[in-house]
Amino acid sequence: MAREPLPELPRWDGPLSHPFYSKVVKRILDFLLALLLLIPGAVIMLPLAIWVKLDSPGPVLYRAPRGGYHNRTFYIMKFRSMVVGADKTGGTTALGDPRVTRAGRVMRKLKLDELPQLFNILKGEMSFVGPRPELLLYTMQYTPEQECILWVRPGVTDRSSIVYIAQDEIVGTENPVENYEKYILPEKNRLRVEYALHQSFSLDVELFFETIAGVFRKAKRVHDEHKAD
Repeated sequence: MAREPLPELPRWDGPLSHPFYSKVVKRILDFLLALLLLIPGAVIMLPLAIWVKLDSPGPVLYRAPRGGYHNRTFYIMKFRSMVVGADKTGGTTALGDPRVTRAGRVMRKLKLDELPQLFNILKGEMSFVGPRPELLLYTMQYTPEQECILWVRPGVTDRSSIVYIAQDEIVGTENPVENYEKYILPEKNRLRVEYALHQSFSLDVELFFETIAGVFRKAKRVHDEHKAD
């Protein structure tokens, strides 16, 4: 079945900091690092793919349109962590969301569902560090000041990913979409704009290692909770 044509996104032509780094140097670094991680990543991804397939009916990968580089939409890749059709009943994951599969609960806690984005990076659609791509519903609502978000490559991680690493706990169980739009989305967009306007090598290195530290802290907390049970 042919996919529906993707919408044209808002356009922004303002200045960016370190344009040569953003367009050339960072792309080279992303490509080389993704190649380096591809073999060890495949060793992890293969058993995860088998687990996803055996755990619940449906495809192994989840592909969804997102706002991308130079205001072009692209399909982000993740291991499917929810039941098929979950995205049709709401785009925000609530705390203890019943749509999340058993495999998905583990992968989400450790961010392992994001591993297939190595291929998005190799294709030039994403970077390791950059504004986390949003649902098109929200991308189409960017203000003129926020459209700069679409002029740098979206990333696997950014400042908002670190700040809201436990987003499901923040949105809670009641009215998760409303809570996300009211309490989280405005701050996420502010952080995305801040990154887009101040992107640099030192900032990318800082966010890369902060993300790794955050994932390990979350994994330790999850382990301690299970141990206490």
